[in-house]
Amino acid sequence: MRTLDRYLLKEVAETWLAVTGVLLVILLSNQLARVLSQAAANDFPRDVVFSLLGLTSAGYLTVIAPIGFFLAIMLGLGRMYHESEMAAIQSCGVGPAGLYRPIGYLGIFITALLIWLSFWAIPAASARAQQIRTEALQNAQFGLLEPGRFRTFGGGNVVFYAERVDDNGILHNVNVFVDRTQDPESDGTLEVWVATRAEQRGAGQADQMFVLYDGEHYKGVPGKGDWQITHFAEGGYPIRLGEIGGRAGKAGMKSTGELLQSSDPRDRAELQWRISTPLMALILMLIAVPLARLRPRQGRFGRIGIAILVYFIYWQLLAAARTWVEGGSVPEWVGLWWVHGVALVLGLWLLSREAPLAKPRMVTA
Repeated sequence: MRTLDRYLLKEVAETWLAVTGVLLVILLSNQLARVLSQAAANDFPRDVVFSLLGLTSAGYLTVIAPIGFFLAIMLGLGRMYHESEMAAIQSCGVGPAGLYRPIGYLGIFITALLIWLSFWAIPAASARAQQIRTEALQNAQFGLLEPGRFRTFGGGNVVFYAERVDDNGILHNVNVFVDRTQDPESDGTLEVWVATRAEQRGAGQADQMFVLYDGEHYKGVPGKGDWQITHFAEGGYPIRLGEIGGRAGKAGMKSTGELLQSSDPRDRAELQWRISTPLMALILMLIAVPLARLRPRQGRFGRIGIAILVYFIYWQLLAAARTWVEGGSVPEWVGLWWVHGVALVLGLWLLSREAPLAKPRMVTA
């Protein structure tokens, strides 16, 4: 590798790491707030919070790696244009092709990284994150009752309370409140179970049974005096908690092999989206080199606003095309490819304008 190539590669690579790191920290801060909010609402343990944060953060790399690469080229070459280094480089006969060679090394690495993330790592991480989230929700909602704390089930219509629990898992001084007054399909009764002891069977499952011992059962309609009181030595109260939807069939959690075998429009759109991520990085590299060229005395950040606008339009068109493919509005063979075609034409047009700047003589740096 020539000295000039190493210099250009070092400039762009260091800028890419810096930009990507800053963007990742910003996105992780937002993700951390959401995970902590969900953890606080559902009593997730600390290890679940860190696991979810680590697994979900991997998905951000497919978003920030292409834009980070794009901005790194713009910032790196922009600085060299601003400080007249690029004028000296061009005077040695180095044209656009000479700039693409060292930048392409980094582009190949980033593309390979995005291929691995998009096709294998992120789908597996998303599925694992959903599994951890579902298990945590099940443990929080369907787990063992904690003494001295009210626990609601059935949308808040059933409330359980136990004063304490012994080493054998037997609950003592248990109260169960069942409110059917708002249920149009019931007779509007209110039930109260009071027992000296109780046992929870099926903890961690959707179907549970609470067996109560030595207590009383009160049943009646609020405001009326004809309440039914039953004394019992043993009574059982079944409760159906329902399954927590895990969204296991979501396209983003399916393996690439499953997407290739599927004919569902959502799966085909997801497959094209995974291909689009590394392809986008290469096309942005093509656009960035000619777009980074600055006029004399123009500020080094003079083209950053244009670059962000180009990326925003590119990304939004891809998202819209994906939605159209999922809904069947656009044929699969058109899919997301037309967006890449438009971006590729833009890059070639910008590059054609730079061709006259290349000098015929070549000097090895």
